Amino acid sequence: MNDQRSRPMQQDDRAVPRERILVFVPMFNCERQIPRVLAKFTPEVRAAIDEILVIDNRSRDGSVEAARTALAALDGPRRTLVRNVENYNLGGSHKVAFDYALQHGYDYAIVIHGDDQGDIGDILPHLRAGAHREVDCLLGARFMKGSRLEGYSRFRTLGNHVFNGLFSAACGRRLHDLGSGLNCYATRFLEPRDYLRFPNALTFNYHLILYTVAVGASFRFFPLTWREEDQVSNVRLLRQTMKMIDILRRYTFARRRFLADWHEPPREYACEVLYSERNS
Repeated sequence: MNDQRSRPMQQDDRAVPRERILVFVPMFNCERQIPRVLAKFTPEVRAAIDEILVIDNRSRDGSVEAARTALAALDGPRRTLVRNVENYNLGGSHKVAFDYALQHGYDYAIVIHGDDQGDIGDILPHLRAGAHREVDCLLGARFMKGSRLEGYSRFRTLGNHVFNGLFSAACGRRLHDLGSGLNCYATRFLEPRDYLRFPNALTFNYHLILYTVAVGASFRFFPLTWREEDQVSNVRLLRQTMKMIDILRRYTFARRRFLADWHEPPREYACEVLYSERNS
């Protein structure tokens, strides 16, 4: 593991340089939701970013065509639609996006899930205030004061609070969310590419937040509006719970090895470009 500590850039509020921001949208079978997600990229949001990258993880429905149509209806920043060569799961799609951000010289990479549970507009006030420049990771949180949950079951809410508390105790930092669908990462934090060692599965975000704490990276949470309407969850609660317990056990009792291990075999994460356009 690369143990180099990542530190936020110093800024002069009187003359902040224009940074380059990528927003990536991972999707899998989101034919009904992806048009709604992209419709929330208002002119104000589009003016604050440089590219929208939609990453299709081998959807079996009409997600690709729905995304292409929705992207073509927007103007402003570059809009790009890619499809993973294989199904890399959610963690693998993050790896595709992080690699893309580094290869194309972006300063920040924002993720918003393609299932329309979150709203890209929630991060806009924080971008305007420059909060992303003060930390390595600006993280959305569904379970902190100021957040709103719509259609989210009390059972799942309680379970998330329990695990947030357990993970917080294990790493000695208050964690309001172990992995929401709206986060911003400075590419200086991503440059070591240690994320390639994390699982491709849904547990990718748990490894990422533990790594963030372990290497001393700076992070801040902000509240979200989060809703469940017609989304189809890929989470199997019992199986996911057992995985989280195992991650917590290994991190607590064999931390150095846990952080150094490759939890996914080394490989390339390739994608093909299906659509790319920029309006002047």
